[in-house]
Parts: sequence; C-alpha cells; structure tokens
Amino acid sequence: MITNVIAAIIILFIVGGASIYIYKEKKKGTKCIGCPMAGNCASHSHKKAC
Repeated sequence: MITNVIAAIIILFIVGGASIYIYKEKKKGTKCIGCPMAGNCASHSHKKAC
C-alpha cells in the first residue's frame, strides 16, 4: 500500500516537472522543445533539423 503511494507521488512529480518545463519553453516562444537547435534555426529549415 505505502509503496503504491510513493510510486504515485514520484510519477506525479515527474509529470508535473515535465509539464512545467514545457509550459515555460512554450512561453519563451520555443517552437520545437526537443530540437537541440530550438531557438537558433530558421523556420524553413527547422523541420529538417529536428
């Protein structure tokens, strides 16, 4: 029982942290968060780089 609660809390922290990170990056205007060149590539070549 207690292990299930601990596992659920850990999963909630991971999902919550990822959600906050995505929100902050989108607020900055990052178009492709997973792309290593997210803020530095031109829009026409962006899809090829990611």
